[in-house]
Amino acid sequence: MDRRSGCLGGLFRLFLLDVLFNWLQRNVGFGRGGCGGCGCGFILVIIFLILVFSVLFNTDWFRLFSAIPMG
Repeated sequence: MDRRSGCLGGLFRLFLLDVLFNWLQRNVGFGRGGCGGCGCGFILVIIFLILVFSVLFNTDWFRLFSAIPMG
């Protein structure tokens, strides 16, 4: 059975990601001095992009990484 969430579910997830990303950027993002100066804004952007691609392309990252043989 196809387990895709559909258009409205995906849009709702993207909306929640946007709200969360904006809140995090205001509190610990670029120019806020959070994370001891290690670039929290950049780290948040990378995490946000991974989550957006997960919603858009319906990628299960945990299943993908568990299929990769580790040493």
